[in-house]
Amino acid sequence: APYFPEYQPFAQEAGLRFRVVPPDVPDFQIRLEAVEAMLTEHTQAVLVNSPNNPSGVVYSTETIRRLSEILTEQSQALGHPIYLISDEPYRDILFGGVDSPYVADFYPDTLTCYSFSKSLSLPGERIGYLAVNPECSDADTIIDICPQISRTIGHNGAAALMQHTVGDTCGLTADLTVYEKNKNILYRALLSYGYSCVEPGGTFYMFPRSLEPDDEAFCKRAMALDLMLVPGSNFGCPGHFRIAYCVPTERVRRSLPVFERLAKTYQNKQTAHKGDKNEF
Repeated sequence: APYFPEYQPFAQEAGLRFRVVPPDVPDFQIRLEAVEAMLTEHTQAVLVNSPNNPSGVVYSTETIRRLSEILTEQSQALGHPIYLISDEPYRDILFGGVDSPYVADFYPDTLTCYSFSKSLSLPGERIGYLAVNPECSDADTIIDICPQISRTIGHNGAAALMQHTVGDTCGLTADLTVYEKNKNILYRALLSYGYSCVEPGGTFYMFPRSLEPDDEAFCKRAMALDLMLVPGSNFGCPGHFRIAYCVPTERVRRSLPVFERLAKTYQNKQTAHKGDKNEF
C-alpha cells in the first residue's frame, strides 16, 4: 500500500487471496521487512506499482534490488517461483531526472505491465502490453496462457489504428513539462499552507496527509468547497488523499485559494479548541 484499488477485485476474480503490505509512511517506499514476513508457501506473486498511483513515488534502485533478493531467497526456500508483477503504466512520466529502474533487470521471474494511454496521454484507449522476462520460469506457458485471459475483440488485438500509432510513437511521450509545472506549483503551495506531502517523482498524482484522521470526512469537507479529492482509504492508506493534476495549469492555479481556505478552516478549529481549553 498504497495501491490501485482495482488490484483487489482482479486477484479475487482469479480465486486468489489478496494481502496488503502496510504502507511505509511517510516515504512510501516498500516495507521490505513486512513483505518478507508475509511470504508463505501459498504465495504465488507479489505486485508492485512504480511510479506509484496514488503517491507519485518512484521506488529506488536499492528498494527494487533488495525486494528481488528477498523473493529469490524465498522462492528457493519454498521450492517454487514467486512471480513479481510490475505494473508500470507511469514509467515514462518522471520528473527532475528521477530514474525508474526496470524491475525485470533485477528479478528474472518478472511480468511487466505497461500502458501507452498514460505516456501518450490517451485516456480510455487501454492499449499496452504484458512483457514476460525471457528468463522467467515457465515463460513459454505464461505467454501461451495470456491470450486466453480475455477473448474480447479489441483486447487481444487492438485496433489497427492504435497499433500503428504506438508503433510510430515508441520512445515519445506527451508534453511532460505541463505535468511537472503543475506538480511544482501544487506541491510548493500545499507545503506553504501547512499540508504534509512527499514530493512525487513521477505520475500526475500527489498524496498529501489529510488534515484530520478521517480522510473520508476531510474529502467531503473539500467537496463542499468544490475540490474533488479521493480518500486515501480507497488506496489502502487512511489519513491521506489523492490529487490528480493532469489538468490545465490555469485550473491548478484556481484551486490554490481553495486549498488554502480548506487548511485555514482546520487551523481555525484548532485555535478555537485551544481557546476553549484556556477558559477552564
